[in-house]
Amino acid sequence: MFIEKWSKSPLHPALLLATWFYSGLAPKAPGTMGSLAALPFAWVIIDRFGPLGLSAAIIIVFFVGLWASKVYMTETGKTDPGEIVIDEVAGQWIACLPIAAMTSTIPLSLGPFVLAFAAFRVFDIYKPWPIKIFDQRHDAYGVMMDDVIAGFFAAIILIGFYSYVL
Repeated sequence: MFIEKWSKSPLHPALLLATWFYSGLAPKAPGTMGSLAALPFAWVIIDRFGPLGLSAAIIIVFFVGLWASKVYMTETGKTDPGEIVIDEVAGQWIACLPIAAMTSTIPLSLGPFVLAFAAFRVFDIYKPWPIKIFDQRHDAYGVMMDDVIAGFFAAIILIGFYSYVL
């Protein structure tokens, strides 16, 4: 099997979703790969459904992520394994919420997504307080929440930046 201790099908929904369609299985920087893999989805959701659609998608991914992370950790016996990146998806999409809110005044373009990606990765990697509190939990809730909070911090950075620029 391509994942140590994973005995279920490689097409099991928990594996597909926890690793965000295998992007978390990248040999280097799986969190960064998961964040990058989240961005095209965010773009399409924002383009098609706007900020409310992205908000709904975040909520869905958060709860699906709780389930998928728990199944993955139980099956593999690992606590907070790097290959779980659905938490990065939720956090990255939260970081993209200001982009969704701005689509009525500016068209979608690559620049804001790059800024959202960079801001989110900084908070996700360095984990300042209170992100660190959730990162120290070794359960599905801790896995998801540290990235959710990192996403909110990144969103605040984007709001501040675009309030100043626009």
